[in-house]
Amino acid sequence: MAQTTNSDIFKIIDAWAPTSFAYDWDNIGLQIGSHTKPVKKIMVTLDVLETVVDEAIENEVDLIIAHHPLFFKPLKQINLDHWRGRLIKKLIDHDITVFAAHTNLDVATGGVNDMLADLLGLENKDILVETNQESLYKIAIYVPETHVSAITNALSNEGAGHIGNYSDCTFQTNGTGTFQPLSGSNPFIGELDKIESVQEVKVESIVKNSNLSNTLTAVINAHPYEEVAYDVYPLNNKGESYGLGRIGTVKEVISLKEFIEHVKKVFEVDKVRVSGNLDSKVKRVAILGGSGEKYMHAALHKKADVYITGDMTFHFAQEAIEMGISVIDAGHYIEQVMKQGTKKYLEEKISQEATLDKSIEIMVSKKNTDPFQYR
Repeated sequence: MAQTTNSDIFKIIDAWAPTSFAYDWDNIGLQIGSHTKPVKKIMVTLDVLETVVDEAIENEVDLIIAHHPLFFKPLKQINLDHWRGRLIKKLIDHDITVFAAHTNLDVATGGVNDMLADLLGLENKDILVETNQESLYKIAIYVPETHVSAITNALSNEGAGHIGNYSDCTFQTNGTGTFQPLSGSNPFIGELDKIESVQEVKVESIVKNSNLSNTLTAVINAHPYEEVAYDVYPLNNKGESYGLGRIGTVKEVISLKEFIEHVKKVFEVDKVRVSGNLDSKVKRVAILGGSGEKYMHAALHKKADVYITGDMTFHFAQEAIEMGISVIDAGHYIEQVMKQGTKKYLEEKISQEATLDKSIEIMVSKKNTDPFQYR
């Protein structure tokens, strides 16, 4: 088995949270280190602070997967007397790579905002702020009748053919394929310089843009022909929507005061900041991890009774009261939910991928990187 490299892990994360999902101001992906270095131990963290790097060094970690990027802005200098300079030097000296999945992981299905909504127990979930919509393609492959199953299996294994709640969707048309093998070819069927007619099947299926490249590779590998005939068409059909935040409902109507206790319990925080009438009723809940005050109007537009986010400022909280929506500022640190969620995702994907080293160890950082204390 070939060694698993950082790049292999990056690809797994990109399949979950594609770089195209990230906001243009965000600095995601490789922060420092190497694509090609073999990886045996991974640590997942919310932030990359010096205490976290020291923890990684102590545990002989090869790769740090972080939610918040190490570098938001270009560096003008690396001052080894400054904490960031010391941190960079430690990472380089100990050959530790840092990779960040930030707003792309916020947006992704099953990402940070889904993790938060699931902890709250929200039902009937929907996206709060739509940011992306997956492009769809129709792929048509021409294959001899003997290999139709091989092609449909390849399509299915790559996630092609999903329409709503249905999987493995294809349309198959019988026909006749003609071709003439020329000098230098090695035909699966037919003879050199002789026109051949073969009973073939045109297999059509729908493919997400994010799966298109892998699907084509799988189809070509499963196809018996030396040269595979296929067509790819862009579609106007609407693909899956993605976005920031989630909105849903709680099982039973409760008071804001009761709901606050639920929030504190599931997110393991001692205190939260609240604006609104504590006796008001809560049924419909919006949540957006991180600094989400500017999306408060989206929560109001979607008729949320309460909006949970972090870093809410004074005047936004006042405005929320005037508009009739309650706000819970649970803090930016609730995004730490991504540590266990990312660990679980990586472990599942590594176990499923035959070419990856199953002995890779994944740990979560035990360091509390919340800068605030609540008294």
